[in-house]
Amino acid sequence: MPAKNSLSKIKEHVEAFVGQRVKLKANRGRRKTFEKEGILEKTYPNIFVVKIDDENSTSRRVSYSYSDILTKTVELTVFAKDGKKRIKWAG
Repeated sequence: MPAKNSLSKIKEHVEAFVGQRVKLKANRGRRKTFEKEGILEKTYPNIFVVKIDDENSTSRRVSYSYSDILTKTVELTVFAKDGKKRIKWAG
């Protein structure tokens, strides 16, 4: 039961920052990492969505589950409005 409680706490933390700028660092396996900045767009019961704006003016959305944060597959860093880091959540 502790895992479910941890997931609900992670979900609450992530929901608090919807609409703010975040840095996403995801482990893709075999020493490959994905690092981008975007806007934490929306949360759902099992996943959260980050809208990423690329250099060539295209935007895409990526989604991850809260268990990805728990297992440290994904690190989420939230920035304050003045551009400074506010919180780093790595599970």
